Amino acid sequence: MPIALVTGASGGIGRELSLTLAENGYDLIVVARRADELDRLAEEIGSRFGREVRTITCDLSEPEAAERMCAGAGDVDVLVNNAGFGDYGPFAECDAAKQTRMIELNVRALTEITRAILPAMLSRGSGRILNVASVAAFEPGPLMSVYYATKAYVLSFSEAIQEELRGTGVTVTALCPGPTNTGFASAAGATGSNLFKEAAGADVKKVAAYGYRCMMHGKPVAVCGLSFKFLTFCVRLLPRGATRRMVHYIQGKTKN
Repeated sequence: MPIALVTGASGGIGRELSLTLAENGYDLIVVARRADELDRLAEEIGSRFGREVRTITCDLSEPEAAERMCAGAGDVDVLVNNAGFGDYGPFAECDAAKQTRMIELNVRALTEITRAILPAMLSRGSGRILNVASVAAFEPGPLMSVYYATKAYVLSFSEAIQEELRGTGVTVTALCPGPTNTGFASAAGATGSNLFKEAAGADVKKVAAYGYRCMMHGKPVAVCGLSFKFLTFCVRLLPRGATRRMVHYIQGKTKN
């Protein structure tokens, strides 16, 4: 049976992607920090789809955690790098340790996991990798500067190796959703920003389904939603200064 490995699988997009993969015939290796949520997910997948699920509880932001996780995973047919988080506020005022953990998880762990899993896919001549980026990847992000920068890395990295892999049977897709109905905004402390107050978050099941379809078709970049497709197109045309100011306003908090 084909096997899919999903990081950040305990909630949000990662959880829904795990369910989507199980529905489409994959056994799962699901990875996250919360063992109780992983156990509930495994039980649901088993009861609904009859698929086998292996759970790995670890914090991928910790040194060597990604290496240890990959060593125990074995060969996989689909890799979903979803684990990640954000933080809100002026760069100089944010918690420095939290920002470092964000880089470790959003950038280093994703890179190390991809590097560990990819060679076996190449030797088989088949494989799918889905890296969860964001529409934030397309512009600088005042008030969430490190998060936006990490997602820009994910997008650039994914596109680059997708081009390197042309003709190998292995594909890489960068999924770029906008605000989605998950716990992301709350965890990032951004629920009061204009972006999350005014924007109607996308349905997480639809985002996961869209990401799965694009991955299976080998699409390099998958921007979810017509409005965000338009936004990312417009960003390319605007002067950089105008883009920075626009995002700064959108990210700001309305004064009462």
